[in-house]
Amino acid sequence: MLNKFNHKGLYAVTDREITGLTHPQIVEEIIEGGGKLIQLREKSLLTGDFYQTALQAVTLARRKGARLIINDRVDIALMVEADGVHLGQDDLDPEKARSLLGQDAIIGLSTHSLAQAILADKRPIDYIAVGPIFPTLTKPEASAEEGGYIGLELLFKVCQLVSKPVVAIGGITLNTAKDVLETGASCVAIISDLLKYGNISERTNRFLIELEPFTKI
Repeated sequence: MLNKFNHKGLYAVTDREITGLTHPQIVEEIIEGGGKLIQLREKSLLTGDFYQTALQAVTLARRKGARLIINDRVDIALMVEADGVHLGQDDLDPEKARSLLGQDAIIGLSTHSLAQAILADKRPIDYIAVGPIFPTLTKPEASAEEGGYIGLELLFKVCQLVSKPVVAIGGITLNTAKDVLETGASCVAIISDLLKYGNISERTNRFLIELEPFTKI
């Protein structure tokens, strides 16, 4: 199967609680800053409300030439015709998600250990998310192999052993993003360090400038 995930550099992730903004507002700011790949992450909205906000976000992203991935909810991704879905270990099986969304959809799967990443490499997905790389406030309950987080050494090992693109996530900042990409990861998924400073478009642009050398590799 041809891999549709060819993105490098910044993978932006939305969070209403950090910003106090709606998902469409966050998406618009990220796109204004130059972001081209965005994950809509929502854990608390009712399904009807999530559908409406996701539909607005997808419509906006499509109009602006960006791709939008829905976190967890295959049903929402299908209904709003998103570009794909990002699945956790406890979400719908990638095989079932693929059968529902079709071959053109981008499907990513979260992993939290070397063993999970190697297993994920054999599944019908387009990228393997690995994390948390560093301690993170977004998922304080996350557990991984070394003290609750992956670290750069294990991330490097994952990148050497899997064939699919690797997305690094968890506790990554503007100051550490380059170190993370030097392990061989295709891109860094950023939540807190992208959103918490207020000017999301400016922060997005700073990340893109910092990571530009890795987008040409």
